[in-house]
Amino acid sequence: MDRIYRRQRHVYDLTRKYYLLGRDELIDRLAPPADGRVLEIGCGTARNLIAAARRWPQARFYGIDISGEMLSTARQVVARTEVGDRIVLARADATAFDPAWLFGVPCFSRVFFSYSLSMIPGWTSALAQATTWLAPDGELHIVDFGGQERLPVLFRAGLRRWLRHFHVSPRDALQAELSSLARQCGKVVRFERPYGGYAQYAQFRR
Repeated sequence: MDRIYRRQRHVYDLTRKYYLLGRDELIDRLAPPADGRVLEIGCGTARNLIAAARRWPQARFYGIDISGEMLSTARQVVARTEVGDRIVLARADATAFDPAWLFGVPCFSRVFFSYSLSMIPGWTSALAQATTWLAPDGELHIVDFGGQERLPVLFRAGLRRWLRHFHVSPRDALQAELSSLARQCGKVVRFERPYGGYAQYAQFRR
């Protein structure tokens, strides 16, 4: 990941804002409780964490990413903002991490993935980890590429071919995987496929 993002991190947010649809809607839906803790898994440049910290000033925010290069940029950007004192970042693997060791906290009120699940090879393990560290009544929110099922066939084929160049694989089995997790530890509150299926949005409650 460091090799991929060593150069991309400098222009990442400028290029991604045009096609990572639904990120701000996810942030609006987080609604963490007062003094809640919010974790982003695969936080990248911390664009989402900064926006969420501004939107929800009563909460504290945490981010993990496996790329040291992205975290280097994230730490510089966060330090220049007025919300930097409420954002903590750490390098960690989404499929195996311990928030007590990383941040000194036991769990989170909200956990979210924003277009990162499609880049995590062990994505089902990452989902399981995310639900493990939810507080009682905590919520997991996800937005990512969908199946594009209501979009033209040629557009869908071209988009998927293009995404593969960036090591991105839409998780077509996301709804089924969340339903499986719900039988163990919670329930799927919402599952949507907006923009003609271009994206998929999920909300899971423990």
